[in-house]
Amino acid sequence: MEEGINRRKTEHIQLCLTEHVEGVNKSTGLEGISFIHNALPEINFDDIQINTTFLNKSLQAPFLVSSMTGGSELATKINQNLALAAEEKGWAVALGSTRALLESDAHQASFLIRQQAPTVPLIANLGAVQLNYGYGAEEAQRIVDMTEADSLVLHFNSLQEAVQDGGDLNFADLLPKVEEICSKLTVPVGAKEVGFGIDGFVAEQLYNAGIAYIDVAGAGGTSWSQVEKLRSQDPLRKAAAEAFNNWGLPTKDCIVSVRNKLPKAPLVASGGMKTGVDAAKAITIGADVIGFARQLLQAATESADAVITTMEQIELELKMAMFGIGVTSLEALQQTRRVSIMGNSLLDES
Repeated sequence: MEEGINRRKTEHIQLCLTEHVEGVNKSTGLEGISFIHNALPEINFDDIQINTTFLNKSLQAPFLVSSMTGGSELATKINQNLALAAEEKGWAVALGSTRALLESDAHQASFLIRQQAPTVPLIANLGAVQLNYGYGAEEAQRIVDMTEADSLVLHFNSLQEAVQDGGDLNFADLLPKVEEICSKLTVPVGAKEVGFGIDGFVAEQLYNAGIAYIDVAGAGGTSWSQVEKLRSQDPLRKAAAEAFNNWGLPTKDCIVSVRNKLPKAPLVASGGMKTGVDAAKAITIGADVIGFARQLLQAATESADAVITTMEQIELELKMAMFGIGVTSLEALQQTRRVSIMGNSLLDES
């Protein structure tokens, strides 16, 4: 089991770094949103503020290092660099699936990164399906305690498990177990997909069960059906995975759907996020925090400084977008009418 998990995690990283693992003809949908430039912004660029709060902690920017990896030697380097950079820039940081932390003593350092990120929100991670395979509140709390996390996120990855060799496929009757986890843990519990998206109806079910925040993890970025297709040693499963190369709900549609159902719930937008302009668009349509993953991965294999440089570029892009429409706060960005969605200008409607 230990060797298998470690090998799988390393293969996931290497494939995401070297292969085309995005969906085919599938985008985030954010290209359908454009800002209406304000030639007279009447603001000082230096007055733009992008700080916020998440999980009762301050963030210097509304950004999250999304769950990527853990449980291998390469993952240790990546997660430590991500943690150091997140602490320096004031971003939240999420771990990859921490199931391996309980199943093996090897590579625990890949998950135990609180020392590198002592003040920012740290999120542990467990596959929701594991609640049907012997994991419960006790094991989830152990993960939280061992990682010193501020939250646990449950990831819902049914399609990935279906295309993965040896995947866990019993997703029946999970909702009551999710509710139990939410009621018993000492920290808030979030829910996320892995790149196929959460819609408003599912989000509402999860929120009513006690989930504290939703990370939509929509389609338009890494497609785990394609990653697992490249890994698979089963010709039948490999061929079947190809049929799902454009599966999933685009990130934009996820954000809109969830926000319509849950107007006040904390909402994380991830899935194909590449720039600060993407982040600005997502915030405009309802997101509170933006998650970046593969955009940071290559830099994380190099150094914390390389990650910091990428983070600083994303932050600058967000501020430039805000400057371009004349807003100085995230609240004003969320309320702006200087946006056109699929050619329909909100400014014309005001």
